[in-house]
Amino acid sequence: WEQYIRDLAVFGANAIEVMPPRSDDNYESVHFPLPPLEMMAGMSQLADDYGIDVWIWYPALDKDYSDPATVEFALNEWREVFQKLPRIDAVFVPGGDPGKTQPKYLMPLMEKQTKSLKSFHPEAQMWVSPQGFTQEWMDEFVGILEHESPDWLTGVVFGPWVHMFMSEFRTLIPKKYPIRNYPDITHDFDSQYPVPDWDIAYAMTEGRESINPRPLGQAAIFRYSQPDTIGFLAYCEGCNDDVNKAVWSGLGWDPDQKVIDILREYSRYFICERYTEGFAQGLLALERNWEGPLACNAGVYTTLRQFQAMEESALPPELKNWRFQQALYRAYYDAYVRSRLLYETSLEEQAMDQLRQASNKGPLVALAEAERILDLAVNQPISGGWRTRIFQLAEALFQSIHMQLSVDLYMAQREVRGANLDGVDYPLNNRPWLKEQFAEIRELTDEAARLEGVKAILEWTDPGPGGFYDDLSNSLQQPHLVKGMDFQEDPAFLKSPLRKCSYIKASEALRLSWRCVTGSLNDAPFEMHYPDLDPDANYRARIVYSGGSTRTKVRLEANDGIEVHPFTLKKDPRGPMEFDIPKEATQGGELTLRWYREPGLGHFGTGCDISEIWLIKL
Repeated sequence: WEQYIRDLAVFGANAIEVMPPRSDDNYESVHFPLPPLEMMAGMSQLADDYGIDVWIWYPALDKDYSDPATVEFALNEWREVFQKLPRIDAVFVPGGDPGKTQPKYLMPLMEKQTKSLKSFHPEAQMWVSPQGFTQEWMDEFVGILEHESPDWLTGVVFGPWVHMFMSEFRTLIPKKYPIRNYPDITHDFDSQYPVPDWDIAYAMTEGRESINPRPLGQAAIFRYSQPDTIGFLAYCEGCNDDVNKAVWSGLGWDPDQKVIDILREYSRYFICERYTEGFAQGLLALERNWEGPLACNAGVYTTLRQFQAMEESALPPELKNWRFQQALYRAYYDAYVRSRLLYETSLEEQAMDQLRQASNKGPLVALAEAERILDLAVNQPISGGWRTRIFQLAEALFQSIHMQLSVDLYMAQREVRGANLDGVDYPLNNRPWLKEQFAEIRELTDEAARLEGVKAILEWTDPGPGGFYDDLSNSLQQPHLVKGMDFQEDPAFLKSPLRKCSYIKASEALRLSWRCVTGSLNDAPFEMHYPDLDPDANYRARIVYSGGSTRTKVRLEANDGIEVHPFTLKKDPRGPMEFDIPKEATQGGELTLRWYREPGLGHFGTGCDISEIWLIKL
């Protein structure tokens, strides 16, 4: 940790933020070299040794802070931390994610904690964020700041799930309180700044916390979010975002600095001078690997060849360098995923060709042959050399820095917490769903019914003559989606359609198109537009909403306020829902559909999320 803190300082970091012993993560791990509080105190001392500020990210996790006994428990628990840390410059209490306490109870708790904090660290500051607040709670929070103007509070943090632009937030918060930025630089999706239009194949395999150098994307986020703040401490879950940390720190000192120059310094300092240009350009190439549909991105293989050239000429110290190992891991992983995607897409098309012959061969024969072809993905896998190298590099990263890329092999906490080695072989086509459908069809005793089952699979995406189909999990198949602002203007997708993926295990038998959704955040409407409709026809919408586990209700209206369906719970388990479109909405030859979630809910801001939609001409 001393080395890593020194590395951060070299690139300009002047503060670190540590976690308390109790959070929403596991309290213990076989990987912990010290008990949590001892480690926390040791990191505080290291930072003090180098003159670096120490912040504590301290969520209020208990259920009821209106209860005096709960408050007393929290005061005693936090006091032990305040007392044992040799240096604390600031405490930041997130209003949510985790924790969920109404402001009228949260603020008095923080006032008491501030008094306790200052008894050990007289100059320490107290900060708070209104993350995930409902509109009611946000109004209450701002009211406290405006009317009570607490002097014990130093400032307010702009963090994930504050669903407004920074300029709006600055207008809302009284000028007395400075704003600190808290950008999420560590997550790839389901996050504050997700990778735009990230391919579903990456989302299912590499996951939410993969090794994720996004230098140009992070620079765009920096320039978008820094005005109206006094600076930032980034939201980080580990070392997977190491490059992003360097970019943010470099731009923090000189916002006009070229990103490539930061990457050259990074490569020269951390890898070796020989690879200054090659490694820097390689980091940019890794970012390009994630741009657009993966099947169309042949540059992924070029990126791998560039890193392989450096790998072949690297000296032993460079091969043991964890930052070099991380880049190699990503380059091999990206290439392996693309190779499998092309292969498994081809296998599915071959399987569909067998199903199209069901009426001639017989449905059972066609199903058997289709399943045999689909199973070639497992029985005759491809690119085994790349897969082997991925596992070797995962082991190297565990040996060099104890990076835990697998739950079973390295005792990572959970697969979705960065253990993406466990997802390296997830199916990249509809094989699990198709095999489940095949099994159901085989159970039918009537030959005609079996043929109808096969037909339903083949015609799943067919909206019929004069109809339209959009796959909102796939950026190439959503022609009727109303686009929003450019990424540079809205990287948080506050006013733009947001595509995201869930934590659903890829081995579960869902259609590929159900593994991602597109929707809007908070109270912004989600829109689709259909021009050139038949003004004399009647239409019906068939919609697959996201899973109904959130129990969020959505309302659908057509054009300017014509209700298609009122606030309705999504189907759970998910599946198609059908609604007739009022004739008055289409008689002009055009149709705009708008979805709204229940207003003012706050939290993660999701709700209007759709996987597939058919507009069917009746």
